[in-house]
Amino acid sequence: MTDLRPLLRELPVFAGATPDFDVAAVPAEPVGLFRAWLLEAIRAGVPEPHAMTLATTDADGLPSARVLILKDVLGPDDGGPGWQFAVHAASPKGRDLAARPYAALTFHWPALARQIRLRGPVVPADAEASAEDFRARGLPARAEALLGRQSTPLTDQAGRDRDLAAARERLDRDPAAVAEAWTLCTLRPERVEFWQGRKDRDHVRLAYDRDGTAWRTERLWP
Repeated sequence: MTDLRPLLRELPVFAGATPDFDVAAVPAEPVGLFRAWLLEAIRAGVPEPHAMTLATTDADGLPSARVLILKDVLGPDDGGPGWQFAVHAASPKGRDLAARPYAALTFHWPALARQIRLRGPVVPADAEASAEDFRARGLPARAEALLGRQSTPLTDQAGRDRDLAAARERLDRDPAAVAEAWTLCTLRPERVEFWQGRKDRDHVRLAYDRDGTAWRTERLWP
């Protein structure tokens, strides 16, 4: 059996670029800084920079986390701040958010030694906005969502294939069809933390905390 401990300790960290992070020059609200970092990650070729970990808790307080795709970031001029993602209401994450509409998001871009963490209440969009988001998805994703069986036991692969084919045929006949349980969600952050790694371990951490309609920034120990 492989001894993982020494192997893990030998793996490199902070092997890529470690950009500067001047905390004295940050904007007054976190959306501007997030957008700037996201654009830097895209320009740097970070794989799937819009992937993020969504953490929720169920009615009993048990946590779950999974990776989703960021749909949009709302700024002060378009109803923000807000980080948007979508869920099927019948999925585990959908049920978690129905029981406890509060969540955390984490973005990790190791090529830039950067991490961003958010937490706050989650607000569902109206049916029209959710339907618009659903129709913007690719055909395979829409067909799967029409079935609405995410995370349920799969005991009949052939039956799944038949049902999925039927869902695709339905979409071919009616491209505007929507899964009624599809929900566009917006996390309204109460706290956003930006973390910039350094090769010398003198990491830079900055937190934004909501204070009414304004934001308070605070430098944190690494």
